[in-house]
Amino acid sequence: MRPATPEEAAALLGGHEGPVRPRGGGTRPWGPQGEGAVLETGGLNRIVEHNVGDFTAVLEAGVPLAEAQATFAAEQQMLAYDPAGDPAATIGGAMATNDSGPLRHRYGGLRDLVVGTTVALSDGTLATSGGRVIKNVAGYDLGKLFCGSYGTLGLITRVAVRLHPLAPETASAVGGSDDPARLGEAAAALAGRPLEADCLDLAWADGAGRLLMRFAGAAAGEQAATAAAAMRELGLEDVAVEEDDDALWEAQRAGQRGECVLKVAARITDLPAVCRTGASVVGRAGLGLCWLQLEPERERIAAVRDALQPRACTLLDAPEALRGETWPIAEPGVLAVMERLKQRFDPARAFRPGAFVGGL
Repeated sequence: MRPATPEEAAALLGGHEGPVRPRGGGTRPWGPQGEGAVLETGGLNRIVEHNVGDFTAVLEAGVPLAEAQATFAAEQQMLAYDPAGDPAATIGGAMATNDSGPLRHRYGGLRDLVVGTTVALSDGTLATSGGRVIKNVAGYDLGKLFCGSYGTLGLITRVAVRLHPLAPETASAVGGSDDPARLGEAAAALAGRPLEADCLDLAWADGAGRLLMRFAGAAAGEQAATAAAAMRELGLEDVAVEEDDDALWEAQRAGQRGECVLKVAARITDLPAVCRTGASVVGRAGLGLCWLQLEPERERIAAVRDALQPRACTLLDAPEALRGETWPIAEPGVLAVMERLKQRFDPARAFRPGAFVGGL
């Protein structure tokens, strides 16, 4: 099924019997795929509005992120959202998987940038919350609920987002250490200082790591120099300022994808333990969110999860045989809330049944 409008998507769902699997650009085949008819968003590919003066835009779910960012950049604006680059990745798919990149440090995840959402439900109705105005928060916040729902509640058809100015210049400060504890202490200290960084990231591989801080704007170079001085104070080594820094951050985003990647929702104080797992790691050092590159072995994944308990570990990229173990075990109370939400939005259990946490 490939609807061309939100209304057509709702009509298709209302007349369909059996399970369905929403699909955007197909760039993030995470979790169990399950059975059912594929519901593509490729026909929902219009930038409905770009309100330059209000710094907002309305996009249909199948709009490629790269296309949207090019449109915004022509007006010196951006959607402050930078997951691992793939030209086919769509705004709806990114929202459904709750993917993110280094800009999450300053701007939050996509759920913090969405101001309005329209979704098609399994009973053939369209539900809308929010609007085109940043302060409009009336009604049920579908945007936050559907971020990270993996297409298990309904089909995202249209999204209204807030935009930010596109900075003309960037610069980064980089400092390293082979001591996980020192890196963790430095990350916590840097996150607590009024440095106004766009990004604060960690990279760790082969027994050594580094912290990276990126700044944007006319004073980016000066801000990076100030951050570099702070890194030296905190005992980091090989400290440097990089003004031609695009490759640094592209490598950080690329490190979030691989043959077998475990996403860990940790805290800043957990960074040393994450580094000591022996995995290659990239992460948002100021937030504790990390992506670990692991051997695609069930025993290895289980050992890392045990070592990092009680932090939630979600298996993203993985061979098909391991995708049934995508989700961490949810607490009974959390699972009960999820069950009620599933019943409320998808009582027919048409959307990817059994593919979410706890078999929902």
